[in-house]
Amino acid sequence: MNLKIANKISNIAPSITLAIDAKLKQMIADGIKVYGFGVGEPDFDTPKYISEAAIEAINKGFTRYTAAQGTIDLRKAICEKLERENNLRYNSNQIIVSSGAKHSLSNTFAAILNPGDEVIVPVPYWVSYTEIIKLNDGVPVLVPTKKENNFNMTKDELLGAITNKTRAILLNSPSNPTGAIYSIEELRDIAEVAVSKNIFVVSDEIYERLVYDGKKHVSIASLGEEIKELTIVINGMSKAYAMTGWRIGYAAANEKLVKAMSSVQSHAVSHPNSIAQYASTVALTGPQDDVINMVNEFEKRRTYMYDRLNSMEGLSCIKPEGAFYVYADISSYIGKELCGEIIKSSLEFAQILLEKGQVAVIPGAAFGTDNFIRFSYATSMKNIQEGLDKFESFVKENLR
Repeated sequence: MNLKIANKISNIAPSITLAIDAKLKQMIADGIKVYGFGVGEPDFDTPKYISEAAIEAINKGFTRYTAAQGTIDLRKAICEKLERENNLRYNSNQIIVSSGAKHSLSNTFAAILNPGDEVIVPVPYWVSYTEIIKLNDGVPVLVPTKKENNFNMTKDELLGAITNKTRAILLNSPSNPTGAIYSIEELRDIAEVAVSKNIFVVSDEIYERLVYDGKKHVSIASLGEEIKELTIVINGMSKAYAMTGWRIGYAAANEKLVKAMSSVQSHAVSHPNSIAQYASTVALTGPQDDVINMVNEFEKRRTYMYDRLNSMEGLSCIKPEGAFYVYADISSYIGKELCGEIIKSSLEFAQILLEKGQVAVIPGAAFGTDNFIRFSYATSMKNIQEGLDKFESFVKENLR
């Protein structure tokens, strides 16, 4: 029997991040002590008042279908949040709630892309961006950025990538994997180009609450009505509220776009989880102390990890301004021998480090820059200290 898979599926790369996480979990299940700096997931519990709201929803029988676009209460709460925190005014018809920010991205590209349309993606990029674009018949156009620019795409780099097929620009600030934040001046440059060329901006702001050193997140959509009309703001509950498993994301955009996205969603999943929507409404409208405390703890870990990694021989990294990652340059390791094997790529380095050093990191190849590895500090300070001790000693003893 000849079972044929769709061509576009055969071109989709599996997630390196999840593959390493699966290997890590298997080693732990086998009784091996492993220090994990891999998958980006807050190690905090979901705040109690949010979990209690979910229980309340079940007890009240809030377990039936909701509107495909999301409950009106949650969409109103999102509108209030966007105005309060981002200086953005939307009405509830301009909001769509989805099953995670990743799903919001998928709905977005399904709604705006025709076959062959191009989406500009600055490198390094989150692993799923390119694959979601390809799944929706688009073409990711990768734009290398420079470490000296904090890996932020410049106006000239953007202009050099635009063609007559360019449909959208994808921004991620704060960034996964670098933790970099676009300044308001950099955002204005990108907005100017987008408006002049009539190009959509898909702005992934999932890490917006996780910013440090007194910095403030700025949404590109807040820079004027023209850029707002072209921007699809992507956000969600996973990172700020430690709600990764609840799977609630949302998008804010022009009402015509949201209607198209809602049509896509209604046929794909009907609507996001009713109980999680109820709890998310309470999360956005309730006390924010837990979020503040979590951010403060992440900032302490960020400072320790950055200082420690930057002090190690052969490593260098930019100081992350947001998210919970440090992106370390390992180009000095490439071509050297580690545990008897010549390191040819970040993937080979990460595999040996995990299997023989019992430390899990994500290779930069997953993000489009092969001479880097990503460390997540979404783990306890104790694990960070012990894990970095293990990493440093393993490299010192085995790299030749």
